[in-house]
Amino acid sequence: MQVYSTRNHQQIVSLKEAVVRGLAEDGGLYMPLHIPILSPDFIKNLSKLSQTELFYAIAQNMIGDTMPPQTLHDIIEEVFNFDLPVVHLHDAMYSLELFHGPTLAFKDVGARFMSRLLAYFYRNENQTLQVVVATSGDTGSAVAAGFYEVPGIQVFILYPKGKVSYLQEKQLTTWGKNITAIEVEGTFDDCQVLVKQLLSDTELNAKLKITSANSINIARLIPQSFYYFSSFAQLQSLGKPIVYAVPSGNFGNLTGGILAQKMGLPIRQYVAATNINDVVPQYLKSGLYQPQSSKATISNAMDVGAPSNLERLQHFFPHFPDFQKGISGYSYTDQQTSEIMQDVYRKYGYILDPHGAVAYLGLTDYRKEHPDTIGVFLETAHPAKFKDTVESILGISLALPESLQVFANKEKKSICIDNHYQTVVDIIQSKNLN
Repeated sequence: MQVYSTRNHQQIVSLKEAVVRGLAEDGGLYMPLHIPILSPDFIKNLSKLSQTELFYAIAQNMIGDTMPPQTLHDIIEEVFNFDLPVVHLHDAMYSLELFHGPTLAFKDVGARFMSRLLAYFYRNENQTLQVVVATSGDTGSAVAAGFYEVPGIQVFILYPKGKVSYLQEKQLTTWGKNITAIEVEGTFDDCQVLVKQLLSDTELNAKLKITSANSINIARLIPQSFYYFSSFAQLQSLGKPIVYAVPSGNFGNLTGGILAQKMGLPIRQYVAATNINDVVPQYLKSGLYQPQSSKATISNAMDVGAPSNLERLQHFFPHFPDFQKGISGYSYTDQQTSEIMQDVYRKYGYILDPHGAVAYLGLTDYRKEHPDTIGVFLETAHPAKFKDTVESILGISLALPESLQVFANKEKKSICIDNHYQTVVDIIQSKNLN
């Protein structure tokens, strides 16, 4: 498999180089040079395959020439050892629950796959690999879980101080060993800028080998296409067009969905649902991309004012009218999010987390004009990860899953810094002297 940079079609590298590098030399994101289309017969018979068989077939279709088939199969079998169920909520509305992995968030899908792929590609190297990641909540914990105690890899997680939930922070900061949490005075966008600076710092990269585990890394993008196939398989017998509503921040999740569509999955439409950090819905309306400082909301993992994956989406849709046609954009306030959480719980007894609630709103608004469709909204994290917020909104007491309770009882260990690039560099270099 070969990939190219979004900023230079002529800059073509192997998947291995792209995964190890993270970001292209010119600052662009890597895109597949060729996307093999799955046969109509394969799509027709999705439901006949087990989850492992299905995900292996898709991975083999995309990256099968990069490693031995058995190695790829073993990675798929190990990584995806949890369910990704579609739950019927009411009428033609379904929840795709992506929070049944080890850290209770959809990031387990991409981060675990990436960690195994990176470990395979880097297995014969004798230099420690520095994995840097910016997180607005769930990415960091999934990356930490995926890379914990992996030999030859140091992980540095940058997160915005005071802008993740208590339990998310516990999941980020209680690992130790090869995982270092860095608490930045600033926003997620500030953290993301720091990560991109690290990746593009030629002087630093001459001394240290640095890559990213954010959704800018193509190894995160590929597996995020898998659950669109498995969820589609659970619903295709209903015989109606299927629409997906994706709670969107950095837009990696939705980009994975577009990749699935480009591989031949006949999804009718995507709904990009955001909170008040609505630069992409505004872009869809006006054609003007105007990044902004991110604003804090109760759906904190979506508090992104300059989404990196817009570059990839623009390559999937090089003509703006096609972009507008393929993706519908909606945005919502915290009040609207809280009210729909209350309404859904009162009517159906279903607990939405704040991010899934935004997607539910977007799907509801879209289906008002397209009632002939089946709607799937993505529930990207377990509601208990936002325990205080959900309990306050719904007036209930949420029991913590055992995996979260374990983190709640651990001691936070983080390095708190100002938003200063050289300080991050110093931390990384000091860890490599020990």
